[in-house]
Amino acid sequence: MDTLTGVTVQISQNFDGGNIEVVSAESAHDIRLNIRHDQDSEFYQWFYFRLSGARNIACTLKILNAAGAAYPKGFENYRVAYSYDRQHWNRWPTSLANGVLTIEITPEQDSVYFAYFAPYSMERHADLIARSLQSARCSLEVVGQSLDGQDIDLLKISSGGSTPTKHCWLIARQHPGETMAQWWMEGALEWLLDPTNAQSRALLERCTFFVVPNMNPDGSRRGHLRTNAAGRNLNREWAAPAMDAAPEVFVVREAMAREGVDFFLDVHGDESLPYCFIAGVEGLSGWDESSQAQLDFYKNRLADLNPDFQTAVGYPPKAPGEANLTMAGGHVGHHFGCLAMTLEMPFKDTTATPEPTVGWNGPRSKALAHSCLLAVGDYFDSKVSQ
Repeated sequence: MDTLTGVTVQISQNFDGGNIEVVSAESAHDIRLNIRHDQDSEFYQWFYFRLSGARNIACTLKILNAAGAAYPKGFENYRVAYSYDRQHWNRWPTSLANGVLTIEITPEQDSVYFAYFAPYSMERHADLIARSLQSARCSLEVVGQSLDGQDIDLLKISSGGSTPTKHCWLIARQHPGETMAQWWMEGALEWLLDPTNAQSRALLERCTFFVVPNMNPDGSRRGHLRTNAAGRNLNREWAAPAMDAAPEVFVVREAMAREGVDFFLDVHGDESLPYCFIAGVEGLSGWDESSQAQLDFYKNRLADLNPDFQTAVGYPPKAPGEANLTMAGGHVGHHFGCLAMTLEMPFKDTTATPEPTVGWNGPRSKALAHSCLLAVGDYFDSKVSQ
């Protein structure tokens, strides 16, 4: 009990995607916490927990091990996501000093949730799959199970016609703490399956979409930042995935080999950079002017369609021959010879189009997905895709 307030505050994280360790919570004015490491890994940064019993009490929460996180710069100029109903997530300022991340807040209700970014639970994932399958355009294949025994869901979205189409692959959440990636997926699926959307109908006449909304269900449920149940970073397993270490990648690779790939987008989030951007696979040994033109067309078209996306800032391209073929983009681009890209969205906010109340969030991720799909259609309409 806090002797200054006469109440007992509680911190809990024993729920889907939860992550925090309590060092001390005897006083609302000095709640000390640590982020838990991913299983069998040195990675940590994702957190998600509930503070209860502190209505109208000034609270100070300190995350003591912020300096040792996987991306400590991600906590610089960072505004934490918080929610009272777990449906609407707003942002609250934090401070970072001597490696400690501090949140000072007076909760308005008995219970308030804090997260590194708006969570996307495995229950919401199950709802997304079930809702998508109500459309005649959508079918499901469970391509395998994770190490924890969770299904790895592959959705196929098509018009049902007999005309050959381009095979477009969308995957997300190889890194489970990058929850904006699955918010993006929710937006993509809703757009593709909207029966009133003439643009999606036209796109599906030309393209069949193969969609893995969550590549890492175990890490998602366990509250990991970057790895699966075996502590493996799935986006470094694409060269030679093993069923006992990275079955998620193994089974998706097998499905790709069976179906073929004409377009590939791997959806992620970046902890430090306050921008939406795309990373290509310029480091492939076969990269040429045609490959560059395809990448430039897609990026520039997406920037035209959505003001939240930009092309000026991103990861520096690798020199030809230096591509990392253990990563999804490198493997797919090399193996299938198609346009393969990684989309990055911020944990913080976009500098050119900031929304201080919510920062970058789920609805903005969903809206970006709509633009990405429109750009797919424009890409296959263009000469550069030939």
